[in-house]
Amino acid sequence: MKAGLASKAKDQVWFDGPVPEMIPLDRERAVGEIAEIADAARHDDLSRLAALLDGKGRLKAFLEGVFDLSVFMRDCARRRPEILENLFDQSVAQRLSAILAEITDTVGAEDVSEKSLMAALRRLKLEAHFLIALDDLAGQAEAAVTVRRLSDLADACTSAAVDFLLREAHQQGKLTLPDPANPTEGSGWIILGMGKLGAHELNFSSDIDLVVFFEPDAPAVTDPLDAADLFARLTRRLVRILQDRTENGYVFRTDLRLRPDPGSTPLAIPVQAALLYYEGRGQNWERAAMIKARPVAGDLKAGAAFLKELQPYVWRKYMDFAAIADVHSIKRQIHAHKGHGEIAVKGHNVKLGRGGIREIEFFVQTQQLIAGGRFPELRGRETVPMLAQLAARGWITAEACDALTRQYWFLRRVEHAIQMVADEQTHTLPEDDEGLERIAHMLAFADKDAFAAEFRAALHQVERHYAALFETAPELSAGVGNLVFTGDVDDPDTLQTLHKLGFQRPSDICRVIRSWHFGRYRATQSAEARERLTELTPALLEAFGKTHRADEALMRFDEFLAGLPAGIQLFSLLQSNPALLRLLATIMGTAPRLATIVTRRPHVFDGLLDPALLSELPDRDYLAARLEAFLDPAKTYEDILDRLRIFAAEQKFLIGVRLLAGAIDAGRAGKAFSDLADLTIGAALDAVIDEFAVRHGKVKGGKVAILGMGKLGSRELTAGSDVDLILLYDHDPDAEESDGEKPLAPSHYYARLTQRLIAAVSAPTAEGVLYELDLRLRPSGNKGPVATHIESFRRYQRENAWTWEHMALTRARAVAGDAGFCKSVEGDVSAIIALPRDAAKVAKEAADMRKMIEEEKPPRDLWDIKLIPGGLIDLEFIAQVAVLTHCSSGGPNGTGTAEILAKLDPGFADPQTRQELVDAYMLYLDLTQMIRLCLTGPFEREDMPPGLADLLLRATDLPDFGVLEAHLKETSRKVRADFQALLKPRKRS
Repeated sequence: MKAGLASKAKDQVWFDGPVPEMIPLDRERAVGEIAEIADAARHDDLSRLAALLDGKGRLKAFLEGVFDLSVFMRDCARRRPEILENLFDQSVAQRLSAILAEITDTVGAEDVSEKSLMAALRRLKLEAHFLIALDDLAGQAEAAVTVRRLSDLADACTSAAVDFLLREAHQQGKLTLPDPANPTEGSGWIILGMGKLGAHELNFSSDIDLVVFFEPDAPAVTDPLDAADLFARLTRRLVRILQDRTENGYVFRTDLRLRPDPGSTPLAIPVQAALLYYEGRGQNWERAAMIKARPVAGDLKAGAAFLKELQPYVWRKYMDFAAIADVHSIKRQIHAHKGHGEIAVKGHNVKLGRGGIREIEFFVQTQQLIAGGRFPELRGRETVPMLAQLAARGWITAEACDALTRQYWFLRRVEHAIQMVADEQTHTLPEDDEGLERIAHMLAFADKDAFAAEFRAALHQVERHYAALFETAPELSAGVGNLVFTGDVDDPDTLQTLHKLGFQRPSDICRVIRSWHFGRYRATQSAEARERLTELTPALLEAFGKTHRADEALMRFDEFLAGLPAGIQLFSLLQSNPALLRLLATIMGTAPRLATIVTRRPHVFDGLLDPALLSELPDRDYLAARLEAFLDPAKTYEDILDRLRIFAAEQKFLIGVRLLAGAIDAGRAGKAFSDLADLTIGAALDAVIDEFAVRHGKVKGGKVAILGMGKLGSRELTAGSDVDLILLYDHDPDAEESDGEKPLAPSHYYARLTQRLIAAVSAPTAEGVLYELDLRLRPSGNKGPVATHIESFRRYQRENAWTWEHMALTRARAVAGDAGFCKSVEGDVSAIIALPRDAAKVAKEAADMRKMIEEEKPPRDLWDIKLIPGGLIDLEFIAQVAVLTHCSSGGPNGTGTAEILAKLDPGFADPQTRQELVDAYMLYLDLTQMIRLCLTGPFEREDMPPGLADLLLRATDLPDFGVLEAHLKETSRKVRADFQALLKPRKRS
């Protein structure tokens, strides 16, 4: 430690160098937080730590910053200040080495039990996590050191659990270990670390990906016929030891989904069966995954032998250029291209987003798959050393190697900072200014603007190299054979070429393309437009061929062309911008809903020409400004309604494109679709009120509020959602009728006004429908008046409403109308929800209602995500019951389901259950948003556009559709079990 520390003690060896300045967000708050930790230190008689924290100096200032910026670090230090006290006797590096030794020693103790092992692993892992983060934030450990330390910790914890389970199985006579002192030797139990664990590149809050195999003929196996059940049980217990949340937390979340065919195979697979699978049915994504596979625990010798035997499958001897396209599809990223506009920093996914960590990893892995068969030195697991090897062999330039190495470690540091805030498995930068400022300070930037500039530059640099890799890849289909569309007769070679490109009806395609050359469409009438289109045609055919439904995609494009007013600008743009062409092909081949919008309203495509499209977030302010500008020229009531329809259609399309392109995630898409509905329905209401007043005047003191219900209320709308509304009104008590030319009594006035609003929003015009409205959630449903006086609403909700109506009210949110009245209505809703209730009665009625829905409307199949047992309805009911029974600090007034589930009280749901529910909801949200975006009807497993499968895999970050279905099935099973446990009859305080 340098001499600049005023509080330096002789035995203080915390770090190997000076600590940086770490600026808190709120210095006054930081002083209070450090004082609390000092009090905790004094309470535990940790005098050296208390003196340090009470004094002054650079180290104390650094800790103030750390504990203010990281909730995880602050809470850990407050609960266990002895972790910091230990650093007066050992440096961070020394203490981490000692922790790894303690983990090994723990499992060797004679009195160790599963419970004591779980407690010890959690205690030691928490301390190690804290110290690794502290050293990283102090600038003492480079990112490369941090990821290695995290990986070594995971290795040690996994090995300890495996050793314990093997020794126990030996003691119980289920195995006969050759050497119980070294239980893994000859055990035949193979634990492979995959992904970042296998590559020694684990991130701070990472899951660990494991694949488990066993050797039935291993020396330790007493009965080969029983081996499958035995090792499956041991694997299940291994996951429980590492993953289950206890009062001490958890060790590592564990993921076994990368094993062969996870939907139908046991947790542990015999080696021979695995080899047969990989050699006969293995896919390119599994080859890519096996690059990073490493024996991390269990029988290391057997694990190494298994990987050696698998080498011919992973490392092909020939130049496997055909694998590029398949491996690239794992990335599922549409916009691998140079500079299609700026990249948004707020909310950017550092791992999966444009220019992110995944692009660097795939940049390396594609080259490894191509060349690793002939060059063994390219078979390494770690990303950065492989960049150096690729440069050394001339596969990439030295400039690309240096740039990607530098940005890889920078992005890993950003990823760690995001996760160190609260020890959450997230890769997404905060969406608010304070959150971004927090990350900037943790990374030692002066402010968020300085960080954003460097971060954006890093993403662009990565994106440029990643795009160049695929731009220079050899053509897989275009350029093979003829593409001749002149004359009246189909050219045989052209038919063959089209078939190779993926078209099933090549003769029909020839006919369509020939029709373009006849100039029958406005877009192709000029000679210059036809010339540009002719030049573009090979690229068009290749792009549509890759959608896997090439014929349908090209036919939709033909419809799109037919509606275009002009073509030269578009054809030139597509020719110079391959990424935009790929996006158009994706829409036409994968997303019938968006394709229908484009073909019926070609002008919406103009929005794609905005270079800032993918970097600007479609939040409420963004949409409100554009709506105001779009409505400004409108002169008549009918013009306003038409313009609202045009605006909503275009913005739904552009929000959908952002989701399709990965520029926004499903949660943000739901908020954007909801904000769009709020604004356009609000504008329609204003227009209706003004138009209605021309004839009927106004009611004295009259005011209106629209209560958004269902997915609109919770800001979870999808591209195809109906809108649930309740219209509430109030007026002066002495108002008897409106003051217009044709006066109406207040109740009649607002009923007519509501009917006019329904027509304004739902009636089809030349520009279509704005939204389909559903008013059945109003008091008394369809039997009640379409507009409800606020007093009637209050009285009904307090005296007559059913439990399900109060459950629906937990998602209610005022979305339009008089601002003051809206605030008052939301206050009424909060008060109704805050009423005391019999928790057991609410839970029982919710469970009964769920059972009735299941009986009356059973799910079609696994993909009926809303209705399946353990599906969306189960999660929504859990959230609604929790809000009604005051068991969640989330809600009411339109709070999203995910937020309510994330804030369930510990007495209602333990942390592990809470996390399971949130993870399940996010999975369902990702899937339903993408499915509703792309399809106009139900999801048909056997008849989905293949490109949609790619999008669903990208959205869920899973490598294979079988893996996704297995994950969906397992998730729904867990949710149903949690639903039954949480809503079972019981007494709650």
